[in-house]
Amino acid sequence: MESSWLLAFLLPAIIIATEAAFFVGGGGGGGAFQVGGGGGGGGGSGGGSVWIGGGMNPPNTTPSASKLTKAYTALQAWKSAISDDPLEILNSWVGSNVCSYKGIFCSDSLDYTGNPTGKIVAAIDLNHANLKGTLVKELSLLTDLSLLHLNSNRFSDEIPSSLKYLSSLTELDLSNNNFSGQFPSQILSIPNLRYLDLRYNSYTGEIPDELFNRNLDAIFLNNNLFDGEIPQNLGNSPASVVNLANNRFTGAIPFSLSYMGIKEILFLNNQLTGCIPDGVGMWAGLQVLDVSSNSLTGHLPDSLSCLSGIEVLNFGRNMLSGVLPDLVCSLRSLVNLTVSGNFFSGLSHGCDRLAVGGGFDFSFNCIPGREMQRPQPDCAAVPGGGLSCLRMMKPFVCGTMVVGAEAAVSPPP
Repeated sequence: MESSWLLAFLLPAIIIATEAAFFVGGGGGGGAFQVGGGGGGGGGSGGGSVWIGGGMNPPNTTPSASKLTKAYTALQAWKSAISDDPLEILNSWVGSNVCSYKGIFCSDSLDYTGNPTGKIVAAIDLNHANLKGTLVKELSLLTDLSLLHLNSNRFSDEIPSSLKYLSSLTELDLSNNNFSGQFPSQILSIPNLRYLDLRYNSYTGEIPDELFNRNLDAIFLNNNLFDGEIPQNLGNSPASVVNLANNRFTGAIPFSLSYMGIKEILFLNNQLTGCIPDGVGMWAGLQVLDVSSNSLTGHLPDSLSCLSGIEVLNFGRNMLSGVLPDLVCSLRSLVNLTVSGNFFSGLSHGCDRLAVGGGFDFSFNCIPGREMQRPQPDCAAVPGGGLSCLRMMKPFVCGTMVVGAEAAVSPPP
């Protein structure tokens, strides 16, 4: 969502939902961007387009003029909190015409009858601007703002709690900056937020349970320093993508049987332990599951057979064991299966027929007759071999919610 063409696609739908639409000054093809000064071009009615930069704007009504005055106050306060601007983007942030500022996207607002009421600031896209500074509380004055994209800058310090007043904001991208400290829980109070991207910062500590109770469609927290256990209410989230990779999370993957519309979930490169829970089989729409580079043990659950739409399964570099079952290798949509760097002791008939390479990696296990396996001494003692995982009652039926009583405990000697 960082490229301008995608922003052009997204903005009209967002603004229509908030009684606003985009128009190109002087005309222009629907949905197209017009950059720089001058009037229009390309012919047509110009509906659904965005004017970026200078040009002729229609007269503002008093309500819109008031909003643009507030936008000017907010952006000038923010400008004063930016200490380095190597690309000289802020050189254009001069004067009261905020719609001519680089990185500022304006649209024409509509009233409840569909009549235009003047310009509003609908989006800010300063991705890859390399700005150094902080966010300021005055940004809360931008109450019509739908998108705030600040990927790949050098912003730091705290995120103002006043951002919770951005009632129109649906996308917040603060990735690849210098933010640190605890998870910024104040952003969970933004009422209509749907897309949250905090990856590639230096956030630490635990993530709050409330994160997975919010109506977010995408959650990107990867490549930070978060630690502690993943909240047990992970399954409450309606998100289609959850990326928790490359942090320091500990404990087990939550055993969640709640509804999830999840398509992709990534746990890779953390410090997770225990078994892969049966609950993952309840994520019926799952397409990508990556739990690689953790310390997971035990056998794979039979519930994986329910992942009829799964395309990528990565269990690599853990301490999983047992025989790799047909129920995994026979998944009809599977195009990439990685189990390398574990302690699997054999392959079922269906798995054995899969060609090495071509998206299937069985290397560095303990499988007799296969090339590139662990040395035999490494296979003598399987890590976690005495662990009994929490499993569904047998026979397992996809869609069942009945849980066996056996817990993940070590058997008696």
